[in-house]
Parts: sequence; C-alpha cells; structure tokens
Amino acid sequence: MMRRTEQGQANLTAIVILVGLIISAVWVWKRLSTDTQEYVIDQAIPLAAAVLGMVALLLVVVRKIRACAQRKQERNRLLAAFQRETARDKQLELSFALAEINDYRVDGIEAAAPALKDLWVTTLRRALGDKQHRIRGMAASHLGILNDKSVVPLLLAALEDDHAYVRSCAALGLGRLRAPEARAKLEYAMKEDWDQTVRSRAKEALERIPAP
Repeated sequence: MMRRTEQGQANLTAIVILVGLIISAVWVWKRLSTDTQEYVIDQAIPLAAAVLGMVALLLVVVRKIRACAQRKQERNRLLAAFQRETARDKQLELSFALAEINDYRVDGIEAAAPALKDLWVTTLRRALGDKQHRIRGMAASHLGILNDKSVVPLLLAALEDDHAYVRSCAALGLGRLRAPEARAKLEYAMKEDWDQTVRSRAKEALERIPAP
C-alpha cells in the first residue's frame, strides 16, 4: 500500500510540474515581441524539430546496437552451454534456443553445426509417438537453417509424417534449404494435403526455391 501511495504522489507531483511548465511557457510567450515570436516560429521551432529528429534517430541506432550486442552475448552463452551439455534433452532445449536467438541462421554458430545436425537428425528419426511430434517437427524445421543438402531426403520423408505439424515443419525446412529436388513433393503437398497449414507452408517453400 505504501508503494502505491508513493507512486501516486510522484505522479501527482509530475503533473503539477508539467502544468506549471506549460503555464510558465504561455506566460513567457505572451510577453515576447511580435518579431521574436515570428523568429521562434520561422527559425527556432524547425531547428529544434530537426535536432529532436536527429536525437531520436541516434537513440534508435544506439538501441539497435545494444540489442545486437546483447543478442550476440546471449548467443555465445547458449553456444557455450550447448557445447558443454551432455544430457540429450537439455542439449535439444539449448539447440532450439540457440537457433532462435540467432534468427534461424547458421552464421555465427558454424562451430556447432555438425553437433546440431546430428542432434536434430537423431531427434527427427527417433522421437516417435504422438507425444513427441512437436520436437520432431521442430527438429525438421531447424535442419533447414544449416545449409546442408544431405538432410533433404530425411525432410522429404518427413513430408509424409502422420502428424500435420511435422509435415508443415518439414516443408519449412525444405524451403529454408531452397532444395529444388523437393519441388515435386512440395507441389503435391500444396495441392493435396488435408491440412491448411501444411498447404501454406508448402506454398511458401516453393516460393523460396529458385525456378528451374
């Protein structure tokens, strides 16, 4: 209760100060000469607006740089944790987090690419059963970020999985790989699969694959 009271008092104080500043500004403005008012309107206000715009742009750039640095730091932390981890379930969790923080690109995590491939391939092959279709699907989609065409046959097989989620993720992975050899199966999935998400993912994948 004390904190809420203190916050309310702080808000009230801020409002009073703001109102006071507005009243003071109006009072000063009315006492300026006509020439001074015209100068402020014609010169000072546009200049102030330009300066404020530059400051705002600079703040945006600084924030982006900081965010990029923070993401890189978090990526390096996850990469180190993944390389140290021995428990397979924890490795899988870290691998998904690592791919996400790296914007689903292999750039910057090339050192872990072989281990990631082995983990995701094994997961896609062995995570069987209804309860594991989500991690199987995630493994399929994530394989596409590694730029390794050797996984294309495995992803093509995943396009025929019993679970629509796995099929849609396989289509996503094939699209990320831009694999032309997947065109025929993706076209079939786009037209014939009963699941709307699978059809949409297959269409998106085909749009990313270069035309023959």
